Order: sequence, then structure tokens, then C-alpha cells
Amino acid sequence: MKTAWKPLVAEFLGTFALCVIGAGAICTNQWTEGSLGLLGIAIAHGAVLAVMISTLGHISGGHFNPAVTIGVLTARKIDGRRAAGYVLAQLAGAASAGFLLTWIFPASVWQPVHLGTPALSAGVGVAQGILIELVLTCFLVLAVFGTAVDPKGSWGAVAGFGIGTALLFGILVGGPLTGAALNPARTFGPALASGFWDHHVVYWIGPLLGGILAAFLYTSLTSKD
Repeated sequence: MKTAWKPLVAEFLGTFALCVIGAGAICTNQWTEGSLGLLGIAIAHGAVLAVMISTLGHISGGHFNPAVTIGVLTARKIDGRRAAGYVLAQLAGAASAGFLLTWIFPASVWQPVHLGTPALSAGVGVAQGILIELVLTCFLVLAVFGTAVDPKGSWGAVAGFGIGTALLFGILVGGPLTGAALNPARTFGPALASGFWDHHVVYWIGPLLGGILAAFLYTSLTSKD
């Protein structure tokens, strides 16, 4: 009980870093008139996730994402009380990051991009957005199971790299379509700070279903039956 708070702090810090760097990269790209581009934004997200998982993953498992936590809960690798604590810590970290970014960047910079809050592109409907977020999050959470959750996986060697790379390629594909959050907390923090809630449900339904699907797929593939 004395150390129960440590994983929660790790989840807070990891999600905070992901949102500060990820959403911050979008704001920086706006400030510099596109100097980072899609690739730079994707690398910022993937690199910070890789670093934070490598740094804090041994404390909490390095979820930093409600979709990951729900996937791990679905696979019965975490109990419900701990999962709820993780999600609350993740949302708190994301919200703190969002408000910090409003102090770092001038309103004239972050308002046009809604502080880096993901949004559906023109021509992408809600159902399409949910499907895109679902599929890409499924890939991300499969990487988590294969490198961080499964004791037979490669946690010590490539967990951070594998999961960060999955996020990077997810953003390269989905970024122009939905913003490729693949993470409800990553959407929630900037949305709360900026007040931009358009199609917010997409970024909960899609990633959570993707995390659950990944749990079923991975456990089915690795079962002994």
C-alpha cells in the first residue's frame, strides 16, 4: 500500500510528457509555419512515448493511454481498481499538459490548431473516424502486448522502441485523416484546455474498441489451446 501511489505518478508523468511534446509539436509547427510537418509531429509523438516507456515502464507498465489500460484490463492483466486509478492519472496528466501549453504558446498560435487537439479532416465522417482510430489503436496496443505485457515478449530490449514506432506510423497514416490520437487522454487534455470538443466521442469509442480488440486478438494468438 505504501508504494501504490508510485505507478499512478508514473502514469501521470508519462501521459503528461506525451501530451506536452505531442500537442506541443503541433503548436510549434503552427508557430513556425509548418517547419516540422507531419513527419516531425509523428517523430515527436513516437520518440517521447518511447523514452517515457523506457524510463517509467518498469514502475507502472507504461500504459499512458486509457485504451492500453482497458486492453490490459480486458486481458485480465490488471484489476479494475488499479485500471480506474491509471485512467484517472492519465487524464489528469493530459489535462495538466493542456493547460501548461496554453501558458507556453500565445493564443494566436494555439487557437488555430485547437492546442493540438485531434480533429476529423473534411470528408472524414464520424463512423470513418472511429474505424480509423480503432484499427490504428489496435496496432498500437498489439505492440504493447507483444513487447511490454507478455512476459515472453521483449520488454527489456525493445518495448519503448516498438510501441513508440507503432505510434509514429499510426500518425503518419492517420494524422491527416483524424489526427491519429489513438489515445483518449491525448485528445482529452488539449480539448479541455482549448474548449474544442468537436467529434470528441470518436477519440474515445475508436481507441477503446481498438484496445479491447487487440486484447482479444493477442490472447487468442498466444493461448495454448
